[in-house]
Amino acid sequence: MNYRHAFHAGNHADVLKHVVLLALCDALTAKPAPCFALDTHGGRGLYKLDGESAQKTGEAQDGIARLVAESPRDPAVQRYLTAVRACRQAHGSHAYPGSPWLLAHALREQDHIAACELLPEEAAVLSDNFARDPRVSVHARDGYAAIKAMLPPKHGATRFARGLVLIDPPYEAQLDEFDIAIKALREGLSRWPQGMFALWYPIKQGRVLQAFQRKAAAIDAKSALLLELLVRPDDSPLRMNGSGMLILNAPWQFDVAMRPALAALQAALGEAGASSRVAWLKSPA
Repeated sequence: MNYRHAFHAGNHADVLKHVVLLALCDALTAKPAPCFALDTHGGRGLYKLDGESAQKTGEAQDGIARLVAESPRDPAVQRYLTAVRACRQAHGSHAYPGSPWLLAHALREQDHIAACELLPEEAAVLSDNFARDPRVSVHARDGYAAIKAMLPPKHGATRFARGLVLIDPPYEAQLDEFDIAIKALREGLSRWPQGMFALWYPIKQGRVLQAFQRKAAAIDAKSALLLELLVRPDDSPLRMNGSGMLILNAPWQFDVAMRPALAALQAALGEAGASSRVAWLKSPA
């Protein structure tokens, strides 16, 4: 695998993923019991948007940079922008937080985070970034295998009844990755049926994802929610036109909170033909 997220940090897909991730974290921390988060594809956890990789693609200019300039007033979007500002206050004006950083700063002292990264050099940077945080354990390993090895979660004597698994693979296997991810979700839910599971996925042509959505709807979960943001029409297989999040066991009324958030992101980041969608594949009982 040759994927490096530094080329894509802060793009429109990151914006969607991280707005949703923070909203899930806030739902978890609304209750006092400790919770656990597993980030299966953590990358390095912290990025520099003025670095060579980010500058080479310039994707952040149409993502976080545009959103900062627009600053929509939606609460979920403002929550995310506040987190980005906090990251930049700590690490410089061009810093951008990856999902491990957001998890570490959204969760609490009694919570625990496991972040996995397969590429050795990326895992080493990830480990350095969280060396001083005892709540974060970094694992240089395959994230899909970690789902089987680390669930149901425990840390020392603590067993966690509540928590989140974030699956954010690079999709180097392209459409085959969806089948791999579905298998991982089934495995994870069989081990931790009360956990929340969030799968990020890219959208080039939406029609080719119908088989994935049928399989997702058939997973043995209490609910299955789709959140999708298209920044342009999904009519080209050559570029990422948008992205989505599949949320299994979503928090109560999560769709209600996310609908205006996605509309705000569409207005701020979208080109002509942009759209957003919030849809239950399986409604909660």
